[in-house]
Amino acid sequence: MVNVVVAYQDHFLRRLMKVAVGTQPEAVEIEEGTVINFWVPTTSATKNHLPPLVFLHGFGFNGILTWQFQIPAFSRSHSVYVPDLLFFGCSFTQNPRRSPAFMAECLAKGLRKLGVERGCTVVGFSYGGIVAFKMAEMFPEMVRAVVVTGSGMEFTRSVSRSGLERLGYGSWAECLVPETVEGMQKLLEIAAYKQLPLPARVVKDAWEALIEHRKERAELLEEMVIEDHNFKVHPYTQHLFIHPLLINCFFPS
Repeated sequence: MVNVVVAYQDHFLRRLMKVAVGTQPEAVEIEEGTVINFWVPTTSATKNHLPPLVFLHGFGFNGILTWQFQIPAFSRSHSVYVPDLLFFGCSFTQNPRRSPAFMAECLAKGLRKLGVERGCTVVGFSYGGIVAFKMAEMFPEMVRAVVVTGSGMEFTRSVSRSGLERLGYGSWAECLVPETVEGMQKLLEIAAYKQLPLPARVVKDAWEALIEHRKERAELLEEMVIEDHNFKVHPYTQHLFIHPLLINCFFPS
């Protein structure tokens, strides 16, 4: 039976982005055994020297599904780049590293290979926000501004513990890459401000799309949490814009 979420992405979104927006996928080899899939602008957009804008998705779905409404809205004024983070979409690695720093390093290398060296505005949602902050810290010459929502600079052990207790989970993998369809339904109820009456078939197909590479995604979540004594506020030189959407859900007041 056809997965309606995958079909929507592969047969509708891909064509829409290519034909109507002029954005197309490009697989970029970062190193041997590591490939990042980017949705990149057409040559006309880059020739017009539009400022680069990078969208980083969270732990729900890949780049094109997460940012499907923002890509058309910003493509006329910016060169929009939308990567699939590792173990999402068509991105993968054989490297055992799972930290946000490694993710940021891979994205920076990929952007350079695409001709983006500096002046990026990086927009990150949830997990993507942590990676965005890490990119700004590690590659200040590349990142001029950071916009994040539903995220913080780092995810400390105490904040993680508080969030899990508030939501009633034992681990972030249990929450964000659930083992059952019922777990997926609960995640949707937590994540959505206003509940949508989704058919059971759509919830099941969304769950099947979400749990791909479950082991590796659980490892990403484990590496995302740092010990409290390791947290330091980096002296960022970039413009930072932080929107509080969803922060109260995962972070204590």
